[in-house]
Amino acid sequence: MAFSAITLGTTLADLDAWGSVTDLGSELLEGDVKAYGKMTFGGPTDAVSAGCFGATQGKFRMIYPFNEQATVLSGEVILTDESSGESRHYRAGDSWFVTKGTAVLWEVVSDSFVKHYFAVV
Repeated sequence: MAFSAITLGTTLADLDAWGSVTDLGSELLEGDVKAYGKMTFGGPTDAVSAGCFGATQGKFRMIYPFNEQATVLSGEVILTDESSGESRHYRAGDSWFVTKGTAVLWEVVSDSFVKHYFAVV
């Protein structure tokens, strides 16, 4: 059995640079949002995967390509479900679940943000 520590306080410095959020299929709305990450299980194209994802400050839109449970490890983000208009402000320790196909507006309000996620396609 292998363990991967999922630690509150994880920062972008702990992750690998992945380029712009547009390289991951997101639409950039404000700022020059850079993406960072590190897989803890599987890979980005696997049916089931887990890992850390981080981003720099700014706004972007993403249509979720998978179902995801996530927990904020550092920073703050406001997520808005564009179909309902519902917004929630998340901080370290907060979690959410979002279903595949949901259009979400991301606003990273702190200098950076990191979450750990578990995704199922």
